[in-house]
Amino acid sequence: MESKAIFVLLMVFSLALSTLAQYQAETCTVPPLKRQNCGPPGVSSSECAEKGCCFDSTIPGFPWCFHPMAVDNLPEEDC
Repeated sequence: MESKAIFVLLMVFSLALSTLAQYQAETCTVPPLKRQNCGPPGVSSSECAEKGCCFDSTIPGFPWCFHPMAVDNLPEEDC
């Protein structure tokens, strides 16, 4: 019986974590100096999107394929 209770608690905990991760807001509006590379040189926009990353080739000298930035505070209308 004890193992069933532990299993149920683990399932609830993992569901709660996955729900929190689902709603973490991200943005591709990242200052060039804060961009963290997400692909090799010459990566296409579609290859970048397949990795879940952002693509912006308008700023030379900075990563074009980069990780999105987490948004800490959502406006109230987005909640």
